[in-house]
Amino acid sequence: MKILFICGSLEPGKDGVGDYTRRLCGELIRTGHEVQILSLCDYQVTSFTLDFQEIEVIKVVTNRIPKATSNEQRFSWSQDILNEFQPDWISLQFVPYSFNPRGLPFWLPSLFKKLKGNHKWHIMFHELWIGMDLHATLKSKCIGLLQKRLVSTILKEKIIINTQTDLYQYKIASLGFNAQILPLFSNIIKNSESYIQTNEDESELKFCIFGSIHYGAPVEKFIEELKLVLFESKEKRIVKFVFIGHSGVAIEEWKKVLLVNKINFEITGFVTDKEISSILSSCQYGISTTPYILNQKSGSLAAMFDHQLSVLSVARNWTVNGFNQEPFLNLMNYENKESIKDFLNKKFIQSNNNNLEFVAVKFLEGLK
Repeated sequence: MKILFICGSLEPGKDGVGDYTRRLCGELIRTGHEVQILSLCDYQVTSFTLDFQEIEVIKVVTNRIPKATSNEQRFSWSQDILNEFQPDWISLQFVPYSFNPRGLPFWLPSLFKKLKGNHKWHIMFHELWIGMDLHATLKSKCIGLLQKRLVSTILKEKIIINTQTDLYQYKIASLGFNAQILPLFSNIIKNSESYIQTNEDESELKFCIFGSIHYGAPVEKFIEELKLVLFESKEKRIVKFVFIGHSGVAIEEWKKVLLVNKINFEITGFVTDKEISSILSSCQYGISTTPYILNQKSGSLAAMFDHQLSVLSVARNWTVNGFNQEPFLNLMNYENKESIKDFLNKKFIQSNNNNLEFVAVKFLEGLK
């Protein structure tokens, strides 16, 4: 099968969807398929670039169109790639802000409509529109309405649709279309030299927070109740939090609370994928600051799951009218002291959902 993937940008390590697409392509090539990637609005190149990007010793053909390109030229280059490659499928990896800094790429539907070829269409919705939650600002809701209209324009009856979250599946169904869940795999390649520490006699009880920290988490309440739970259980191990990667400004609140409560923590800053894998493997639990019902779209969560960590969502309240989230397999939502007790007693349940090979097979099955 020949598949052309379309995304916004392909700068390694700088664009999460680009990294996701590259790794999926590497697995598809490994299993005998012909694959290329086209980035339509690449912010790291200044002229059209055709090259190879390597992922896990597999070289992937990448076509990169600069962000500043006119729509006419963007279409011309895209059509040339289609004419030469002649794919069976085009897979659009959709994030509105990948194609326009304001999240409103109104030119996108017309470009796709003009492209000629014998291909079929697939769309992976990594994001839909903003302003869904009950407490969204008026500005977010207005932008969201425009983005929703854009999504409706892109969708057609014969398009195969995937998304990672139950929420987005629900929202796409409200537009009259059927989307299947394609789980998110980790962009962090597991370090074969890593190991999972499960020894109950370890001196440290380590919690990891990986990637950007979201604002609004009830940090102070969570830490106070965590200390109470451990005290009541006569837990003897020293608690430590490890912040992995670029945490963002919201880490300041965590630092402040941890310092006040005299809890050890480490901030790694930038580290390699191999180092990330080793750190994840040295921890017993993960913490996610992504709102509970959005966690299926978190690459950090997928990485923690891939390293067999149960994860607790410590995040701001984010709810959507009419939508009720079913419980997740290895993720719990922090609500109170009892939820912390339940979480610490919860054993990780093995699953293939965030395994690259499993996701690649599921992706291909959806195209048949």
